[in-house]
This record gives sequence, structure tokens and C-alpha cells, in this order.
Amino acid sequence: MQNPVIICDFDGTITKNDNIIAIMKKFAPPEWNALKDGVLSQKIPIKEGVGRMFSLLPSSQRSEITEFILADAKIREGFAEFVAYTKEAGIPLYVVSGGMDFFVKPILQDLVPEDHIYCNEADFSGSHIHIKWPHSCDEHCTNECGCCKPSIVRHIAPGQEMIVIGDSVTDLEAAKLASFVIARDLLLQKSEKLGLPHKPFETFWDVIDHVKEVVK
Repeated sequence: MQNPVIICDFDGTITKNDNIIAIMKKFAPPEWNALKDGVLSQKIPIKEGVGRMFSLLPSSQRSEITEFILADAKIREGFAEFVAYTKEAGIPLYVVSGGMDFFVKPILQDLVPEDHIYCNEADFSGSHIHIKWPHSCDEHCTNECGCCKPSIVRHIAPGQEMIVIGDSVTDLEAAKLASFVIARDLLLQKSEKLGLPHKPFETFWDVIDHVKEVVK
């Protein structure tokens, strides 16, 4: 593989936990669970499910939610070294996340340039949190993704070979477009089932090894 672009998920991939799930467990009323299950089973579109989950949370809790998640989020081992490796190797790295700007960007500050981060935006101006979707589906996607990873991929890396790193069903459509997938959890299961070229990972030390194997 020559001159690939790397597309990396955030929640559950760069961070050890899914930060949206952590926020919901801490702050949301019980009805968030049915929405989460609907999204994971692909019965509810991601955009609808995540939007409705956040609409359960009062905007007045902004500072409390932000303080909690910035303290709770833990970056997976080896990520800073992985970023350094991609720079040294001249491999473009983009973080494409269904997460929210109020935690994704502060956590990645000093690691990934802001213009290489694609995520959703949380609006706290109303009574409850409203999610904005600046990276919605293009004409080739009808999945109501919210942050549409395949649409972003088509925009930033048209026709280029691509490595996708991720953990969830939200990474699947981008993974289907990739030359190689580095996966864990649900995305690993889906990659195995669909026969996508892939390797598993637990840390970003694993990711560095896998990228070195496939990039010539």
C-alpha cells in the first residue's frame, strides 16, 4: 500500500471508553438505553438515536457534563507515539468521530490539528442539548449517519488508499471503503463476518505495527 490516508475513530478507539455512553450513564434518564440499543442494532439511524439521547440532557448541566467527561476520558496507550509515527512517515491522519466538539477537541488538543478533526457539534443555547450535524450524508449515503464517515472519506481522500481504525458499527461504512481495517470490538466482528482485510488491536502500539506491515 502506497501513500495511504489514515481515518481514525475517537470514542472507544482513541479513548478506552465510549464517551457518549459514559455521559449517558452518568446524566441521562433511563430511556437513553433503548435509544442506544436501537442504534447498535442498526434499527434506529445514528443521527436520530444520538440526537434524541442528547436531547434528554438539560443545557444547564453543560459545565458539569464537560468537567466529568474531560476527567473520565482515558486515551489508549501508544496514541501519542502513533501520531508521532504518522508524522514521521508522512501519512496523513484524520480523526473522524461521531462524538461532540466539547470533548473531542479538548482531549485531542496538542495531539491532532483541529483541521484534521471531524466531529459533531453540541448546541447548549436551548433548554436541552441540541446536536448539530456539520458532516451529514452526501448523495451517496442514505443511512442518516449524523457524522457521515464515508461521506467525509469521499471528500478528504477521493480515490486514495485508506486505512480505517475503529471499534463500532458507526465505523462500518467507512471500513467497507478501506484498503485495510484495524479493528476491535463490534467492528472487528463485522470485519470478520464480511471478510474485510483487517487486523485486531488493543493498543496503538499494535496499530503502529499493523500500519508498518501494510505501508510500503
